[in-house]
Amino acid sequence: MSSLLDHINLPKDLKKLKPKQLPQLAQELRDFIIDIVATKEGHLGASLGVVELTIALHYVFDTPYDKLIWDVGHQAYGHKILTGRKDIFHTNRQLNGISGFPKREESMYDVFGTGHSSTSISAILGMAISAQQRGDGKLQHVAIIGDASIASGMAFEGLNHLGVTKANVLIVLNDNAIGIDPSVGALKKYLTNVKKGTAKDENIFECLNLNYTGPIDGHDMDKLLNELERLKSVHGPKLLHVITKKGKGLQKAEENQVTYHAPGKFDKLTGELEKKSFEKLPPKYQDVFGRTIVELARKNKHIVGITPAMPTGSSLKFMMEEIPERAFDVGIAEQHAVTLAAGMAADGLLPFCNIYSTFLQRAYDQVIHDVALQNLPVIFCLDRAGLVGEDGPTHHGVFDIAYLRCIPNLILFSPINEIALRNIMYTAQLGLNNPIAIRYPRGRGTFEDWEKPMQRLEIGLANELKKGEKIAILSHGPIGNTITEILEELQNSKKIGHYDFPFVKPLDEDKLRFIFNDYEFVVTVEDGVAIGGFGSAILEFANANKIIKNIKIFGLPDRFISHGKVDELYKLGGIDKESIKDYLQSIL
Repeated sequence: MSSLLDHINLPKDLKKLKPKQLPQLAQELRDFIIDIVATKEGHLGASLGVVELTIALHYVFDTPYDKLIWDVGHQAYGHKILTGRKDIFHTNRQLNGISGFPKREESMYDVFGTGHSSTSISAILGMAISAQQRGDGKLQHVAIIGDASIASGMAFEGLNHLGVTKANVLIVLNDNAIGIDPSVGALKKYLTNVKKGTAKDENIFECLNLNYTGPIDGHDMDKLLNELERLKSVHGPKLLHVITKKGKGLQKAEENQVTYHAPGKFDKLTGELEKKSFEKLPPKYQDVFGRTIVELARKNKHIVGITPAMPTGSSLKFMMEEIPERAFDVGIAEQHAVTLAAGMAADGLLPFCNIYSTFLQRAYDQVIHDVALQNLPVIFCLDRAGLVGEDGPTHHGVFDIAYLRCIPNLILFSPINEIALRNIMYTAQLGLNNPIAIRYPRGRGTFEDWEKPMQRLEIGLANELKKGEKIAILSHGPIGNTITEILEELQNSKKIGHYDFPFVKPLDEDKLRFIFNDYEFVVTVEDGVAIGGFGSAILEFANANKIIKNIKIFGLPDRFISHGKVDELYKLGGIDKESIKDYLQSIL
C-alpha cells in the first residue's frame, strides 16, 4: 500500500484525497508521530487521541483562512505535520527547532499560541468579532478544547460571552476524561452522564445559548466529516461534543494515559519505555516536596495540599494517595486554587498550594488581593521555577522572583538543595505570620541522602559558603551549586567568596553590609529575569544605603528564552558556567 502522508505537505494536498482514503492517512499520521516521539521525546498521548479530528478539521475547513485554535497546544502535533512542518518535525522541542506548541511566528496555520490552557474560546471569539467588524461573515472560527481545559474559569468566561453573540464560532469539545492527570470536578461528572445518557434534561451548553451537537465518536472519520460539514452552514455559536481516547493507537499509551502524556523515549513497536539506569540518583525536587508534605501532614493535622490539575507533575499525588481527605486537585483553576487556600488559611488550616511557577502568573491578582493584602499564611510551593527546557517560553518559570518580590507581606525563598527545601517546608508549617513562596526547579537535587531530620530556619538569613578576599558571589537558589563547581575549577579561587541568599525577601541586610564592606566586587547570580529580580534587590539595597560598589548581575535578559535543553538555554541566557567563569577571571 503506497503512503499517502508522503504526498501531503499542506492542507490543500489533503483535500485531494477521497474521504475513504482518510482512515489510511490517520494510521500513517499516527505511526509518524509515534516513530519520531519514540526517539526525540515530547508529548504523545494527546496528539494520538485527535488524529482523526485533526484530519477532518483540515479536510472540511479552509485553513489558514478559516481560523483553528488548539487548546491545550500539546494536541497539535498532527496539525503541525499536516501544515508544512512534516519534514522538520524531528526538530520538535529542540534548540532552533519547531516549538512543541502552536506558535504564531512559526506558521500562518498557528493562528494563536496555546502553551497554557483554557484561552482558546476567548481568542477565537475575538477573531470572530474582528471578522464581523470588517464584514467578513463567511470565515469559520473553530476552537478545539479539552474537557479538562473547558472546566477552567477563563473558558467559562469565554462561553458566557460567546452565548450572547452572533459570532460564527464552533467549539469542539474534545472529551477524553483526562488532561495530564484524570479530569476532576462536577463538570467531569456531568460530561460522563451525557456520554452515558443519564444527564438531567437540561443541557448546560444549550443553557448558555450554544447550538449543541453530540456526543459523537471522535475516531469515526465519516461521522466527523458529516457533522463538521453540516456545522459549516449553521451560523452563530455552536458546540460539537466529541469523544476520543487519549493515546489512541498505541496500546501502552491507551492503558497508561498519565505516563504516556509525555513518556520520554520508548520502543515505537511495543510502547515499552526505555529502561532507566539503575545508578542511584538524587531525587527530583517535586518528589522531595511530595514526600515531605506527607511526612509533615502525618504529624500536623492542620496541613492540607492543593494543586490545580498537576497531582502527578507536582507529586502531590503522594498525599492524595495516603491522606486523600486533605489533598485537593481543583482542576485547571489557578485562581480558585489560590483563593481556596486563602479561605483555608483564614479559618486555621495550613495550606500548601503547589502550582508551577509559570501557572501562578494566571492567579496574580489572587496572590495580591486574597492572600498578601490580608496577610494570610498560605505556603506557595512553586514547582518548575527557572528554565524548564523543551517546553519553552510558555513554561519557563523565570518571572516569579520579579513578580513576587514587589508584593508586600510576602516572603520569597529558593532552596539551594533539597535539604533546604525540606527545612523551609518544616519551618513554614510551624507557623508564620506571613505568606511565603518557595520556588524550586524541575529536575534532580544534589543529595542521595536527603531524608534527614528537618531543622527550623531563621527567616531572612543568608549563608556564607566560602570566605574570600576580593570578589563576593551572591547566589539565589540551586544555581548556587553551579557557583560551587566554578570555584572548584578556578585557580586563585581563594580570592572569591560565595554566599547563598535563599531569601530574596526579606534580605539579610546585616550580611550584605558585611559583604559590601569586605569585598571590592559583588556578583549576583539567579535563574530568573534580571529586571526586578534578586540582583535588582541587591542594587536597591546598595542605593538605599549610599554604597558605591562594582556590582555585576547575572540574570536572564529582557527577552523570551526559546525551547531546548536546559544547559543550552542557560548558555543562551548568559547564565551558564563558562560565561560566569570568564567574567570572574577578567576581574581576578
